[in-house]
This record gives sequence, structure tokens and C-alpha cells, in this order.
Amino acid sequence: MLAAEGIYKNYSRRAILKGVNLEASPGEYVGIVGSNGCGKTTLLSILAGAVKADKGSVSLDGKQAGKNRSAYTKAVAYVPQENPLIEELTVRDNLLLWYGGNKKALEQDLETGAAAFLGIRDMIGRTVEKLSGGMKKRVSIACALCSHGTVLILDEPGAALDMECKADIRSYLEKYRKAGGTVILTSHEMTELSACTKMYVLKDGKLKSIETGLPEEKLIGYFK
Repeated sequence: MLAAEGIYKNYSRRAILKGVNLEASPGEYVGIVGSNGCGKTTLLSILAGAVKADKGSVSLDGKQAGKNRSAYTKAVAYVPQENPLIEELTVRDNLLLWYGGNKKALEQDLETGAAAFLGIRDMIGRTVEKLSGGMKKRVSIACALCSHGTVLILDEPGAALDMECKADIRSYLEKYRKAGGTVILTSHEMTELSACTKMYVLKDGKLKSIETGLPEEKLIGYFK
């Protein structure tokens, strides 16, 4: 289980997170909603180990993230909203960077792993700059899961993607969850949020648990 306790974060004297608590267990699909600029990306970055909280702790299966950051970041895969790929390199070369040059492991995942399910083989020789936004998102997810992490954190995974790509990514996330993985995401899209088994709303620096399956109007009401 991934757990965050008493997370605080300030930027330029502005309090972004004010004592956030969160739990996400294996097999759960956790959605975090809130208005733009409320701190969702900051929270995901802290959960992923990419940003350090000013106060509080994050742990996975009872082990503190800060005490063994390397092991934690291998177990927790993070797909930011912005494209993390190197545009002038091919998909294969981008993947090899994430796989630490381990061609055998990459080839295996292209056959049976996340990369296979996401259709990466079909674009393996193309340079990233020539890919569509949806293709780049698929490659980003495959890169993030190179170490077969048990937790997958995604920031707005469906943003600016076409319907087919969104559906393919949702299908993969459901497969990942049913295999025992934990999915944590932020989203403004009702189709993505409808799949969540647990929901939180982030407002005024506080995270509050809310019901799943809420209609759009009621969900928006929590932001106000």
C-alpha cells in the first residue's frame, strides 16, 4: 500500500498542500480531482518521489520513500503531463535510456509487457518528434513501467488525446489494476474518473475523500 501522511508543501511562501493524507492499496484505481492550480501536480510529484515535501512522509508497504529512494522510484512509475521523452531520438533509443541499455529486457516487454499492450513495436524506429500526442503518451507510459513498478501515477493521462488513444490507455490501466497494480491519477475527464474505485478532491491544500461515480455537476460542486 502507498500511504502519504501529513504532507505539507509551500512555494514562494504560498501553502500548496496543508497536511494531506492519502492511502492507495493494490488493485485500487484512485482519482484526484480539483480546480486548476490547486496543487494536484505537486501532490503527484511528491507521491512519485520526484519532489520532496516540506513536512510529512510517503511510504510503500510500510517502507519510507526517503530512506531508500532508488528502490521506491523503481516501484512507483510516474507519467507527468508534460512529455518526458527526448524528441530527436527514436522510440527505441528513448526506451533503452529508461531500460539502462538492457536490450533483452526491452525486447521481452515489447513481446509480453506494457510496451506490447500499448502497441510500441509499431512505432519503435520512429523519432519521437514525428509521433502524435497519443503515441508519445503510450511511449511515456511504457518508459515509466520499465522497472515493472507496482504503482502507476499519471497526471492528466487523457489530456489532448483522440478518443481511440484514450480508450486504449483506459483499457491498459484497467488491465494493470486487475493484475494487482495501483493506479493513481488526476483528471478532468468523466470517462477516466468513472473507472475509479476511490476518489479524492483537493481544495485549499486539503485532500478529502468523496464518493465514486458522482455525476459531473455534483463533482464540480466539491471544487467550489
